[in-house]
Amino acid sequence: MALISTKWTILAGALALAVAAPAQALEEAPMLAEKVAAGDLPPVQERLPTEPLVMDVIEGPGEYGGTLRRAILGGGDQHNMVRTIGSDNMVRWSQDWSAVRPNIAKSWDVSDDASTFTFHLRDGMKWSDGAPFTADDVLFWYEDIFLDEKLTPNKDSTFIGPAGPVKVAKIDDLTVEFDFGAPNGLFLQALAYGFGYHATAYPKHYLSQFMPKYNDDVQALVDAEPAAADWVQLFNLKAGPMDTPLFWQNPDRPTLHAWHLTNAYGSTDRVVAERNPYYYKVDSKGQQLPYVDRITYDQVEDVETILLKTFNGEIDFMLRHIGRPGNKAALTDNMERGKYRFFDVGDLPANIMILMMNLNHTDPMKREIINNKDFRVGVSHAMNRQEIIDLLYFGAGTPAQTSPREGTELYKEWYAKQFTDYDVDLANEYLDKVLPERDSEGFRLGPDGKRFTLIFLVADVFGLQYPDAMELIQGYARDVGLDFQIRTTDRSRLIELHTSNDFDAYLWNCSGGQADAYLTPICYVPTISNSVSWARDWAAWGVDPSTGEEPPQAVKDIFETYNQVRAAPTPEEQKELMLKVLDMAMEQFFTIGLVQNDAVFGVARNNVRNVPDPMPIAGQLWFPAPYTAQIYLEGGANLP
Repeated sequence: MALISTKWTILAGALALAVAAPAQALEEAPMLAEKVAAGDLPPVQERLPTEPLVMDVIEGPGEYGGTLRRAILGGGDQHNMVRTIGSDNMVRWSQDWSAVRPNIAKSWDVSDDASTFTFHLRDGMKWSDGAPFTADDVLFWYEDIFLDEKLTPNKDSTFIGPAGPVKVAKIDDLTVEFDFGAPNGLFLQALAYGFGYHATAYPKHYLSQFMPKYNDDVQALVDAEPAAADWVQLFNLKAGPMDTPLFWQNPDRPTLHAWHLTNAYGSTDRVVAERNPYYYKVDSKGQQLPYVDRITYDQVEDVETILLKTFNGEIDFMLRHIGRPGNKAALTDNMERGKYRFFDVGDLPANIMILMMNLNHTDPMKREIINNKDFRVGVSHAMNRQEIIDLLYFGAGTPAQTSPREGTELYKEWYAKQFTDYDVDLANEYLDKVLPERDSEGFRLGPDGKRFTLIFLVADVFGLQYPDAMELIQGYARDVGLDFQIRTTDRSRLIELHTSNDFDAYLWNCSGGQADAYLTPICYVPTISNSVSWARDWAAWGVDPSTGEEPPQAVKDIFETYNQVRAAPTPEEQKELMLKVLDMAMEQFFTIGLVQNDAVFGVARNNVRNVPDPMPIAGQLWFPAPYTAQIYLEGGANLP
């Protein structure tokens, strides 16, 4: 898919400006009208901005009422909520993922060289507790959070341009300027992605109380919180650490989302999110969104329980965990019983199963071996990809490396197909160059004369059967004399270990299959990320050369060329440079991809309307969150 140009992005933003519905035409949910009548809420005309965003809903204006029921796994499944209710950024992608549209910002201006971006906010917009949202909140994020090394030691790449970190200035109460000091042609697109949320996510009136700059008595709050040793830990508990959207752990935290949490994830067996009475979007009839009163997430222990709840009609809308080929037959058999239908999901990442080895390993011996390309090539040829696809995914998938997909503008056959032949003899030939000696059981020995072992971290995530896959991978490795040990853990622990660089290797997936490659090239360019980490020290250097570890020249060249991609003002230049990045990254062969999946699916009960079909989604494209507010229950209630 072609990436839109800065010029078209600006035009798309101008064309999409919403005209406010007349004040007398505004309508609200009955549950809010009751609170207004009781004097517990101001009238709807006073709660919405003077120019609310008018959404073009898929099927048409909906009905108020009901609960959208979902399920969530215990421990580390917070993106289940993030992807449904946690993405309201300054700008948003259109529903077909073709252009950037207004969202929190009603409009923007871009300098001729795409180095400065000026955003115009909505007059009268409010946080979920009724406090005003203004440019001061954006400045609070920038000056007190983003620039603070204790709170944000790792700056998100969205706000790091080719010339360095952004500079943000307040023009007036409703206008903020983002200045990168050099062309940054991908900024608007990146801002519409998931991690663009930072700039508009931190309510100053609430969070400032947890900072010594604003509260001389902050230590009293620290002393009252057993989990906090200092104000930084306290702030992270109340706001969420800066490297991941943890709004789900503090229900008191005001939000701009369509629903706000009434309890913290993990505190009970059900997380409840209730409509935000100050949400800033309406439909063409002037009905304030969202339509659904609340969303619930029943916390369960495994995917099988989610499937059973779906069969029983206890799930209204779900794709996470269950929308995989292995579940399709059982879900089809139970459609009449559960009263649901399928919808298509465009979840087509660069690869769904990747061996990510730690190229910045702290053990010098393991580091040297893992960094030897011949070792990685040998491992790749040892993998029987087609058998994995046949056994785990019922044949639905394609053997491939981590690469853009066929049919996209960045696809090259050699990216996807290099070293994918299952060939034990060829695998041994490559591995013999690196680890030629074996012990009495046939396992390869390291330079220290001991058996060379890699421990793979594995979590049962995404419904991709990683534990089962890892057992197959372990067997393939054994066939060529490699000792791959398996350590099963949950997602949060796995992320904790790899982000602290305390790991040998792990099994994961990667975005970057389509336009994602331009904006989140996390498997092609070393990148600071909370989910993908195979060269974290190089990634830190790439953001700030005074930190991390200086990488080899070949990796430096990749950083330099990708910065040129980000600075390029036109799609043609971006594509040309991105192909150079991919050429270099594929030659380095950083990660070992196994499977590119076929398109997946989701389920929606028969009275759930305004569901995007197909639904675009990707690693950092947090759908359907910007559009969940338009989903409604026909009849205003759940089906029996």
